[in-house]
Amino acid sequence: MFRRLALLAVIAAAPALAQDTTPDYGISTFPGGELKYQPGFTHLDYVNPVAPKGGEISVWAFGSFDSMNPYTPKGRAAGLSSAPYESLLVGTADEIGTSYCLICNSMDYPEDRSEVTFTLRDDVFFSSGEKLTADDVVFSYETFRDKGLPSFRAVLQTQVETAEAIDPLTVRFIFKEGIPTRELPATVGGLPIFSKADFEERGIDFEESTLEPHIGSGPYVLESMDIGRSVTYRRRDDYWGADHPLNIGSNNFDSIRIEYYADYDAAFQGFKGGNYTFRNEASSKSWATGYDFPAVQDGSVITAELPDGSIATSQSFVFNLRRDKFSDPRVREAIGLMFNFEWSDATLFYGIYDRIESFWENTELKAVGLPSEAELEVLGPLVDQGLLDASILTEEAVVPPRSGDRQLDRGNLRDASRLLDEAGWAVGDDGIRRKDGRTLSVEFLNDSQTFDRVINPFVENLTRLGVEARMTRIDNAQMQERERSYDFDIITHQMPMSFVPGSGLRQYFGSQTANDSAFNLMGLADPGIDALIKAVEGAATEEALHVAISALDRALRAERFWIPQWFKPVHTVAYYNYLRYPDPLPPYALGNLSFWWADQEAFDKLKADGAF
Repeated sequence: MFRRLALLAVIAAAPALAQDTTPDYGISTFPGGELKYQPGFTHLDYVNPVAPKGGEISVWAFGSFDSMNPYTPKGRAAGLSSAPYESLLVGTADEIGTSYCLICNSMDYPEDRSEVTFTLRDDVFFSSGEKLTADDVVFSYETFRDKGLPSFRAVLQTQVETAEAIDPLTVRFIFKEGIPTRELPATVGGLPIFSKADFEERGIDFEESTLEPHIGSGPYVLESMDIGRSVTYRRRDDYWGADHPLNIGSNNFDSIRIEYYADYDAAFQGFKGGNYTFRNEASSKSWATGYDFPAVQDGSVITAELPDGSIATSQSFVFNLRRDKFSDPRVREAIGLMFNFEWSDATLFYGIYDRIESFWENTELKAVGLPSEAELEVLGPLVDQGLLDASILTEEAVVPPRSGDRQLDRGNLRDASRLLDEAGWAVGDDGIRRKDGRTLSVEFLNDSQTFDRVINPFVENLTRLGVEARMTRIDNAQMQERERSYDFDIITHQMPMSFVPGSGLRQYFGSQTANDSAFNLMGLADPGIDALIKAVEGAATEEALHVAISALDRALRAERFWIPQWFKPVHTVAYYNYLRYPDPLPPYALGNLSFWWADQEAFDKLKADGAF
């Protein structure tokens, strides 16, 4: 089995190891997997190693904020409020399923990955000037285990048996028996690390919202805030990791500023006026018709479509399965038939989007057609146990229905009517569908004005079906509160997946998080899905992982708890013409806040010309 050895100096300095462990400077998902970057590498391939430091980049965010703690459901955390924190391991933007030592010098683990020992660097300092030690690592793990987000806490508590600081620079995690361990070294190595002394001195309650950030070791710290309006982060002059090979060419801006806007139109006007300098355009209408203002025409603002090889975010309308009216999948399928994506794309989106079909859209992991022989080997036993419906073995993977070029597709209307009739929702003399004296009513919660033009035609189509549908506009604070209390019928939700998914699947789709998760908003609780999540977590080879993911994707789509929306395989960006980026960009990150940089001379010229 091929293993990557740490630098000779690291190995020489490492503590004595058990015979079945080997010191390493990173880890791949599967035993034998090769890390791209070998000992002695000087920088990541996709960065500009001589990118100048300095300047500012500014972006926008929607709504407002009232907290600097991103790890509690209380309050609304400011954008990038996790920026001050680092972890033992980090990934790269040009690989899948690898993690490298950042705060650690080496990591040691047996072949079965039943435990992992990290040897820390001795030159890592918090922004407070205190040295980061193994005690801080253990304290941070225990904080997440005991007071982290409920869904994350529930998962973490089932994985780790013990976490121990062996000495000031050595920490060991031992994992529980009988669970998949493939991802666990990377999971614990990826936890943010806080200053234990800071928590104790200030009496911090991790579960509470706060406007005073916790102390971390990362390259940026909070510089200033205008509560609910803007927040600015400053690059540390004393950052310990500035010359680390994983950081060369990154963290280039002296400051990162986020401006908050109440709606998308105001944000767009703010960009046109030079109030912030980078915009990843999410509105198809704005992208198609709005970028003809003078700053674009004279070259002060650049527009570009940059490649995006990441997984689509699974953006979709999701049903609240906790509500009895949505318990019948025929009802959910019927409602989904009334969303006309093809008409919306042509009429509203200027034809720039593709339809999401899979939770792993834009990858080869998505389930297609009939199950393969390998998928049948995974799905068959679950059907035999009664955990999955037998139709999953013989039917093609569920895809959204296609619609015609008119807003109301009459064929889909007929199919939806048949499904609701079969489900017992009969049409009354007033044209409204009822069952057992109850009206079939559907409320779309919406906190985005740009979605009005999408949801309103959907509501009109549902009304033609006999559904008492309506859209309710609320602000983002109300949306957050109603999401947290699961007080909704249908909302727009994103469920971003990973190329190498692990325990995070349980937070989005697991039964144990169905009523205690900020991610499983639909309340999915299905033993067949739980079993497939375990299959993904336990896959021992890359091939087995891909098969298990496809099987899970197939089963999730068969649940019909979502109405998938749309995506585009490019980043549609606009930025003021002083920002620069390496070409080519890596496949899995845009990196505008990380490895882009500022051309100070170009910035000064733009400012002199009145662009800002």
